[in-house]
Amino acid sequence: MTSGQKNNIRNGHRIVSRNASRFLTRMFSWLGAAIIYYIVFSLLFDTPAEYELRHSTDKLKREYEALTARYDSLSLVMDNIIERDRNIFRILFESDPYDFNSEYETQRVAMLERLLTKSNRRMSREMAESLDALEHKMERLEESYGRLDDEFVRLGRKRDNIPSIQPVTNHNLTLLTASYGMLMHPFYRTLQSHQGVDYTIPEGSRIFATADGIVKEISGKNSTSGLTVVIDHLNGYTTSYSHLQSVKVKRGRRVRRGDIIALSGNSGLSLSPHLHYEVRYNGMRVDPIHFFFMELTPDEYRRIIKISRSGMQSFD
Repeated sequence: MTSGQKNNIRNGHRIVSRNASRFLTRMFSWLGAAIIYYIVFSLLFDTPAEYELRHSTDKLKREYEALTARYDSLSLVMDNIIERDRNIFRILFESDPYDFNSEYETQRVAMLERLLTKSNRRMSREMAESLDALEHKMERLEESYGRLDDEFVRLGRKRDNIPSIQPVTNHNLTLLTASYGMLMHPFYRTLQSHQGVDYTIPEGSRIFATADGIVKEISGKNSTSGLTVVIDHLNGYTTSYSHLQSVKVKRGRRVRRGDIIALSGNSGLSLSPHLHYEVRYNGMRVDPIHFFFMELTPDEYRRIIKISRSGMQSFD
């Protein structure tokens, strides 16, 4: 092989090597540009799949916001109804008290456990259905309260003849010591029906008439109930106040709600100074604790219900 042929071969190798180097350089340049373009495009724009995924919950979000607005509106209406309910609660005094504790808590825990197993879409649908049902119930409740308001207007001054306050000053709800129901008798040590409520108060504390009426009876201290005042409210209701120290009214006198009718004492068969208070409707004794609606807020009513359910000792 001549030297010229060898030079031609060398030159060919150099050309091939140079072309390969250029090709690789261009290839890596295009590859780098493609990677940079992909990164920039990914940061600034969504792919179709990403766009679909990102906006898949927009409809659910709008539905949730609409349901939340409806719920807030219903909550405002419910708060208004509760406030109105405070003034006319138990106007007929014939229904059982609400259970504010165990039943509601059990139902709420069970509901939360069920929610954990449901999808967002199903929860949204069920929430909409529940709100629809709640709105219908609220409409019926509004109609019911409208009828009660009309009845209140019709009753006029007769409303003042319904027992609706506590017979003693008990702002902190701490003086109630015995509730209506089966309690241990302090002297006979047997379970007996306690058909009123007891307030432990010092002798000489003021006792108030819980509604307008006429003093029907004043019994002497020699009875087991001690010195007692009975007020006829002229609408089927009567109230009695027992174990008194002294009486400030006479039989046949007309009294108004809040008038001082007596001073508390320890007369009759009494374990210690206290007031025994009863409410009767058409001759039947009923639980007085549901007749304090005029001076108790819903929260205070729940609290006094809890107090009445705690272990208590009768004083007579």
